[in-house]
Amino acid sequence: MSTPDQSPVPGTCYKFTVRSADEAVALIRERLGANARVLSVRSVEPKGFRKFFSAPRLEVIAQIDAPETSPAATESPASGYSSSFTPEISEEAALPEPASDEVRPRFNIQHTPIGLTDLLRRSGLTETALNRLQSGSNWREINCLPLHRALAETSRLLRERAETRVTRPPLSRAAFLGAAGVGRTTALCKWLSVEVFRRARTGHVVTIEFDRPNPLGPLPVFAEALGVPLAHFPCETQPAVPGGFVYFDLPSISPRRPADNEALAAWLDREQINERVLVLNAAYDRSAMREAYAAGRDLGATHLVFTHLDELPQWGKLWDYLFEEDIEPLFIATGPSLTGDCEEDVCGAIARRTLPEA
Repeated sequence: MSTPDQSPVPGTCYKFTVRSADEAVALIRERLGANARVLSVRSVEPKGFRKFFSAPRLEVIAQIDAPETSPAATESPASGYSSSFTPEISEEAALPEPASDEVRPRFNIQHTPIGLTDLLRRSGLTETALNRLQSGSNWREINCLPLHRALAETSRLLRERAETRVTRPPLSRAAFLGAAGVGRTTALCKWLSVEVFRRARTGHVVTIEFDRPNPLGPLPVFAEALGVPLAHFPCETQPAVPGGFVYFDLPSISPRRPADNEALAAWLDREQINERVLVLNAAYDRSAMREAYAAGRDLGATHLVFTHLDELPQWGKLWDYLFEEDIEPLFIATGPSLTGDCEEDVCGAIARRTLPEA
């Protein structure tokens, strides 16, 4: 906490940032003395990500009354504030309560109410998602509810709108697509562990290179550990066992140069691979995600995977992709592990991280 280097000057204004009115009373009396009076009090919201969880503070402006013989010219006619103003004093530590017989300054504290729409914006929801909510016939009714109930109802409404699509059959013969650096191969490894450990399914993986390299990363060692055969194209692209799976690890796609994806698109069509999983890095900015998403749609993506969720502080922007009826969310990757950090209830996970639980 900073303190004035000299005794407070009558007629000078001081600004304090405190946690409560009682703390302000004690601080003003300690710093400015019994002749201080409060000119204004306003609520100050925390900045950045903390504003969604932290309580507002109070900004208090106080002044020491000048003696009656002091000239009035030291005050500004427009505002009533002194022409001199000290730097802000922020009090972090709790101060002792003033004695009960002391006269407390009177505060006129005005807290700025936070509406439902503002709270949703703070959670990261885009204007696109908000417009979808506000277009509903029951949005006015939701806004009239107590805030905790309104948030719970909004969460239910978001999930309802995101889960209207017709559920597709389980994957059996799918290609994993994605731009460079999105964690495409890691996502494939996570899905293989789900298939083998949770569903006890068997199958094999095919890697393709075309005219560009396709680094395999941990895939060969991981597939061997799972007992999943790994083959390089050209090879058999149909399931080797009844009810088995075949997954394809493809080279990275180009979000900004569609012509570079033509050979890949032609191969998918020629091999009749109709299940196509698009992998998006959720930590990328919105423009980069939209470009990669558009490239995936052009390649006929049917499913969607979000990666790097552990690097994303706000998940609200992901709702935009869940409203698309043609592409079904498959899972989200919440960490780097190859055998875990995988959440299949995509809408539920994003709802829990977007809105406080009721």
